[in-house]
Amino acid sequence: MKNSALQLLDIARIKELFPEAEKFSLGDDLILGGLSGSVLLKSEMLLKALARPVRFDGYIIMFVRKGKLNVEVNVETYEMRPNSLIFNLPSNVIALHTMEEGFADVELFFTFISSEFMGISRFDFNKVLQDSIRVLSTPCVTLREKDLSIANDYYFLAKKMLRMKCSNKREILGSLLTSFAYYALEIWSRKIEVENDVRKSVSARTNQAFERFINLVSEHHNSQRAVGFYAQKLSLTPKYLSKLVREASGRSAPEWIDSFVVMEARNLLRYSDMSIKEIVYALNFPNQSVFYRYFKEHTGMTPLQYRKS
Repeated sequence: MKNSALQLLDIARIKELFPEAEKFSLGDDLILGGLSGSVLLKSEMLLKALARPVRFDGYIIMFVRKGKLNVEVNVETYEMRPNSLIFNLPSNVIALHTMEEGFADVELFFTFISSEFMGISRFDFNKVLQDSIRVLSTPCVTLREKDLSIANDYYFLAKKMLRMKCSNKREILGSLLTSFAYYALEIWSRKIEVENDVRKSVSARTNQAFERFINLVSEHHNSQRAVGFYAQKLSLTPKYLSKLVREASGRSAPEWIDSFVVMEARNLLRYSDMSIKEIVYALNFPNQSVFYRYFKEHTGMTPLQYRKS
């Protein structure tokens, strides 16, 4: 039976599900953990929670050292093999599934970071948001040996710092997190080098407008699908905003809005037992007929066909 709504997790709840991780946490801001061997026996509640679709109010970095896992991100499935890294953003719906052999041979490391703690880190948010669009479309990568060694160093250094007694631990870990985030984004940038080269030719102002637009769409797509709404928020005309978005991404502003709305609709149809009428209301469509036409136009199926499939 599906849930009536998507599960929402935060770090406080994760510590309830997996008390072992308490010793590697920074309050309700940051938590590091690993699952393998005997620790797996103590993590049944956490694994069951992650096996069902959840939204985590923050960022998840997950690394598979041994074994295989299937990770669903926004109804797309990614197979994580040894040395795979996945980076999950707050807007995503994520679920963990084992292969036939289960968790017996899996060695998994994870980092959960609250949005608030990420917000105080010293990021160039324009760059992070620009790269986050790439992460949305390509959340999983396999690390090369050199990257693997460096990622290991970051992880175990962070664990050491968490166990230290010092007055500025929060600032130290914030700086370490910022450093690793830039390094991780470099890995993703290499994976999609062709797109990187195209985007370098776009002016900084255009990229900035595009990232602000995407940030607004991520926040308001459940209730607002008109380009005019976002143009007003950005103090631009709809025509000029559309021009900037096309230059920065190669896609139109309505295409970006639609992609977020369809992603949300698919998640609700697949992961909740909300009626289609309730989903129509939640996504601010005027009636079921309009929603049916919209969904079929973008997916090739009616909402009911999609849910049954």
